[in-house]
Amino acid sequence: MTGTLLYARSRALPWTLTALAATVALAGWAALRTDTAPDPGRVRALVALAPMLAAAVIGGSLYAPFEELDRTAVRPWWPRRLAHLLAPTALAGALLALTVLDEGLALGPAPLLRNLLGCTGVTAAAAVLLGARLSWLPVLGYVGAVIPAAAGVGGRAVTVWAWPVQPGDRPWAWLTAVTAFLLGTALYAARGARPENAGG
Repeated sequence: MTGTLLYARSRALPWTLTALAATVALAGWAALRTDTAPDPGRVRALVALAPMLAAAVIGGSLYAPFEELDRTAVRPWWPRRLAHLLAPTALAGALLALTVLDEGLALGPAPLLRNLLGCTGVTAAAAVLLGARLSWLPVLGYVGAVIPAAAGVGGRAVTVWAWPVQPGDRPWAWLTAVTAFLLGTALYAARGARPENAGG
């Protein structure tokens, strides 16, 4: 078995890809139902929750099962960590975009892709701070709070703090999500996930 396959199995990447496929299938089913019943609240929830679930799945695979071996490796780990985060994110983005390519749907791929980037960045940062197994908690809490809090709120500020529920053409929402993705990705690539047995 090659080193790449061993790495993929040790990080549960086959499970991650299977769970991503299931998440995208669920998003596609929900998008079709949204098209037949275009309720704004349902669309907002779908646009926020589908990428959040995909990011949570990606976050679960970011752990390092052999932290001691990783620290003593001859080669630097940041390129592997970066590829490990970017590859499933790119796959999830492509699959999510395919679920809403029909322009007749009440939503498009832009907000789903933006939210996937933002949620993945938050999840990657949480993996560094909390560990991979708990990396889904901050993004779940944030997105869950933003969905009801942003209902009926207008102005530029809301496009920053409520980026997960904004339409795809809001530049400040994109800036916030991309910034979160870049910061989270850089932090994870540099530090890796917090060891699961770390105290404190």
